[in-house]
Amino acid sequence: MLTEVPTELCHFVSLETLNLYHNCIKVIPDAIVNLQMLTYLNLSRNQLSSLPACLCGLPLKVLIASNNKLGSLPEEIGQLKQLMELDVSCNEITALPQQIGQLKSLKELNVRRNYLEVLPQELVQLPLVKFDFSCNKVLVIPICFRKMVQLQVLLLENNPLQSPPAQICTKGKVHIFKYLTVQACQIKTADSLYLNAIEPQHLPQPVEESKKDSDSGVGSDNGDKRLSATEPSDEDTISFNVPMSDIVEEDHIIKDDSGHHANSRKGWNVKNMDVKYREILLLIPCLPTYPEAAECDELLRIEEDTQWQADEIPQRNLESIDPQFTIRRKMEQMREERELVEQLRENIETRLKICLPEDLGSALMDGVVLCHLVNHVRPRSVGSIHVPSPAVPKLSMAKCRRNVENFLDACRKLGIPEEKLCLPHHILEEKGLVKVSITVQALLDVTTVKQALFT
Repeated sequence: MLTEVPTELCHFVSLETLNLYHNCIKVIPDAIVNLQMLTYLNLSRNQLSSLPACLCGLPLKVLIASNNKLGSLPEEIGQLKQLMELDVSCNEITALPQQIGQLKSLKELNVRRNYLEVLPQELVQLPLVKFDFSCNKVLVIPICFRKMVQLQVLLLENNPLQSPPAQICTKGKVHIFKYLTVQACQIKTADSLYLNAIEPQHLPQPVEESKKDSDSGVGSDNGDKRLSATEPSDEDTISFNVPMSDIVEEDHIIKDDSGHHANSRKGWNVKNMDVKYREILLLIPCLPTYPEAAECDELLRIEEDTQWQADEIPQRNLESIDPQFTIRRKMEQMREERELVEQLRENIETRLKICLPEDLGSALMDGVVLCHLVNHVRPRSVGSIHVPSPAVPKLSMAKCRRNVENFLDACRKLGIPEEKLCLPHHILEEKGLVKVSITVQALLDVTTVKQALFT
């Protein structure tokens, strides 16, 4: 059992792999920098209290230093530009250096069983596929971690996490990232409302209107809902489900003559408006998520239907006079979408005598349930259905698409009009449950009418 790295070993300049596992080595000599071909280094189960800075001058792709006595990582670790795997689990590390964000090739990071209390935001800059920080003292997962789009495996058990709460963490990575996205969106929404409250003269003006497909999350079933052409950024989009009973509405909408648009803001009382926004801000942290609601960045940019008459308040003046009007209108729209999705769930569960999971979109995305539904309505409408098996519990995307297309073809043959048919991506991408609800309802309505005619 070695107590130090042999000096002769540092003369093997062509050495590519070095395994010093399970020894009693306490110090790594500076001469190791001579191994300029070294790509794999295993120092696990030794007695190292630190890693020398010269180690970061090697072209390492894998560095394993688990089960030592490391108290920290060298700041020079950012020089390991080719490092793909870093394992420093089972040490005494209390903090990760900010320079760790410079490891542009790092795919796997294991800091399990250390004394970490904070995860540096610089980790977001890494292309991590697997991240293990279980058995530490981490209280909060930074909100920016939602941007780690390449991450596939996240291990975080045995941490005193407060945000996200335990009931979210136990559900897995997808739910954790949804929670972080919700938090980010709530912060942005609250900031926007606050800024609008203290600076009413800078309230956003509506831009040129354009039609949107309901796949954006907003239920534009009949094409009469309008959104602004400006789209929210990817990192800020999120969905809300807001019961109308939680919104404090005013008894009336402030009206003004359309000819005085230039003076429409003179009647603003900043103090009163602050109170109104404060009521809304108090409600925002309690808003539950709902995958079919619209993105919150558009919360203040939804316009009213074109059915308002010209003798009433002009649309542009209405939004500039009362921004709460757009919020209330948005809440109504969300409620309508929620009711449609609940109707979809009820229709399927009632006909098929099954209980669907809470995540309705994922339950329908493979098309199996929908194919069974159309076969229940009209037997043998879909002749072949691809179903999961114990050996292959999840269908491939090709088979999912085939099921969905078979379902839609069966609906067409049963007489469902095209304008009431959803598109395949509404089901496959879990982004158009409102459209799916309309299709299913039309399917049931058509068959009900036909049965009534024959009886």
